[in-house]
Amino acid sequence: MHKFTVTINEEFAADTAEEAALLMYQELTNRPPPLSYSVTDEAKITTGLTLDRKKADEFASVDHTADPGNW
Repeated sequence: MHKFTVTINEEFAADTAEEAALLMYQELTNRPPPLSYSVTDEAKITTGLTLDRKKADEFASVDHTADPGNW
């Protein structure tokens, strides 16, 4: 299995880094999860991805840990 770093890219106007992080946390608790991500693989190649909300919600509703392909 490969490892990826997934980053959410959002801009916030804030006085400190901690305030910006808290604003991001507030956004995550008050709205649906974001759909745009940057994904970096083990070779340090970064790809920008925007997910389809319907497909993402469908994927999230399934327990993928039960898939033998994940073992």
